[in-house]
Amino acid sequence: MKYDRIKKNTEFQKIFSGARKGFSARLTLLYLPSDGMKMGICVSKKHGNSVTRNRIKRIVREIFRLHADQLKENFSYVFLPKKADEYDYHALERDFLHIMEKQKLFKNPREKEKKD
Repeated sequence: MKYDRIKKNTEFQKIFSGARKGFSARLTLLYLPSDGMKMGICVSKKHGNSVTRNRIKRIVREIFRLHADQLKENFSYVFLPKKADEYDYHALERDFLHIMEKQKLFKNPREKEKKD
């Protein structure tokens, strides 16, 4: 799935001012209807040095890339990772999936596994 990255401050400000929000233990999601799929990440200096901040952004971008084809297309998504001691890929992915499911942003609702 092809998506655009949100890079300009004006685009971020538009989303911050009018977006709906979803929360989990490690991530906050802001999303707003738009003309195509867009994604941005905001990581403040409170998270650590540039190496740490860039690692967080790489992890979140990869999680989004892997699941982008399952998400509703006409939304802008902005992710705000919460400050933590350690940033684990699998923990962030669990929180990502939890938020998306809770906010009903998957194209097709995931079916619960049936017990036999």
